[in-house]
Amino acid sequence: MTTISKYFASIGRTGGLKSRRALDSVTARRMVQIREARRAFRRFHAECFWSYSPDFVVGADDIVWVAEELRKHGGAEAWQVASRLCR
Repeated sequence: MTTISKYFASIGRTGGLKSRRALDSVTARRMVQIREARRAFRRFHAECFWSYSPDFVVGADDIVWVAEELRKHGGAEAWQVASRLCR
């Protein structure tokens, strides 16, 4: 049995059902914001971020920048995404 199989056997069914992370709400919200900003960057790359490499990795410091670019170069749908990023 491989080590991965042993690990999955040891955690059992709860491994996929229950998160083991102990995150406070602020950190969890920040992680969601980063994920949404990355998703928006990929989704609106051709419209708003065409001059940047598609491989650019959006970080926590880039969330405001992504929202500004969405508002500056995007349409109504991009504006809605930007407003969700800035909550």
